[in-house]
Amino acid sequence: MIDALGNPLTLGDPSSRAGVDAFVEGFVACEARVLDVLGAAAHDDAPIVQAYAAALHLFAETPDAPANARGHLARADASGVTASERERRFLEAVRAWADGDIARAIALHEVQAAGDPRDLVSVKLGQYHCFNLGDAPRMLRLALAAAPAAADVAPMHGMLAFGFEQCHLLRRAEAAARRAVAMRRREPWAHHALAHVMLTEGRLDEGEAFLRSVADTWTGLNSFMVTHNWWHLALFLIEDERLDEALALHDARVWGVSPDYSQDQVNAVSLLARIELAGGDVGGRWQALAPRLAPRVHDHVQPFLDMHYLYGLARAGRPEADTLLASIEAHAAKGPDAGREAWLRVAVPACRGLLAHARGDAEGAVRGLGEALPRLVEIGGSHAQRDLFEQIRIDALMASGRWTAAQHLLQPAANAQPASRRIASRLRRTYRALGLAGAIGA
Repeated sequence: MIDALGNPLTLGDPSSRAGVDAFVEGFVACEARVLDVLGAAAHDDAPIVQAYAAALHLFAETPDAPANARGHLARADASGVTASERERRFLEAVRAWADGDIARAIALHEVQAAGDPRDLVSVKLGQYHCFNLGDAPRMLRLALAAAPAAADVAPMHGMLAFGFEQCHLLRRAEAAARRAVAMRRREPWAHHALAHVMLTEGRLDEGEAFLRSVADTWTGLNSFMVTHNWWHLALFLIEDERLDEALALHDARVWGVSPDYSQDQVNAVSLLARIELAGGDVGGRWQALAPRLAPRVHDHVQPFLDMHYLYGLARAGRPEADTLLASIEAHAAKGPDAGREAWLRVAVPACRGLLAHARGDAEGAVRGLGEALPRLVEIGGSHAQRDLFEQIRIDALMASGRWTAAQHLLQPAANAQPASRRIASRLRRTYRALGLAGAIGA
């Protein structure tokens, strides 16, 4: 028996294959049907089935996710089904993830990519871990290792595209993304990678037009993928200062699909913040979002997530922002060794700066974010996602009268994105404050 990608498959019940294939195909295509494997896991103790179910729980990105996953891992260990080496290795990679040993998990995914390159679930999961550590070259190496054996699979080229893009190899990223879309128009991860390229290069009208041209295919996706691609479309609108349209996308497409999910919350926080930074009014949306963030005050699954939770709570005026900051500081000081530097040297000062900015303390924002930003890649997230924190820092520099520092950041950004009205507006303010507006025609 083989799975949908041709990998040998060992099951306790042949009827489980439909659920396994739904997971395999759905996972690499960012589709909601991955959940079908839970039905198979209810009656089949085969290690690969239970490993896939455990992975689904871990993707919840909550503190209780590892405990929920371990029940499936225990069933796999007690299974009478003899798994293949590939299946056992994947099981151990998921176990390492549940144990917080991300370095071991990635190493196992790398072995899998070399020996079983059509196990694209393993490749994509390895990329997820590398992404969360800010290790884009390793993310790209995983995809490159598997690519020759899986060149016929459209999502493979989407994985390549995002790896290239995060390594700033934009021409290769675009070529890989366009190849994926040519093979299958409904390829949302490739759409996402191409949106990154076009935003980075300031191809704003083209980026908006492209995303709108494929948006009809964003059906049946997991909530992160569908909300995140609409989020990307909103970024193009914000750069064009079409803030009401961006806010309408927030309301209709970005927020509310799965409001208790971490990634949906991050998308909403990021989008509301960007609209405000561009001069928009988001009304009571922070207050509407805050009840979903308040239970997160002791999560600490990833620093990237906590930073968004904190800013959202602070913008809503919620006291839980202080609780979360204190909890982050304690976790950074006493938490596990893995990732401690990112928590201690990046997340803590960044969160202090974010809290200060949300409360109108420009000096505190400049201080905290200035300390964190040189190492910000260590918290994970994409270039486009981390740009939020750079925008907040620039806003704080302008609010504190540090116009020279703001100019040194804004002018290169304007050079890279000459069509951005948002950047141009902030740059005009800066040159007026510097007494240079007339001299340079700003």
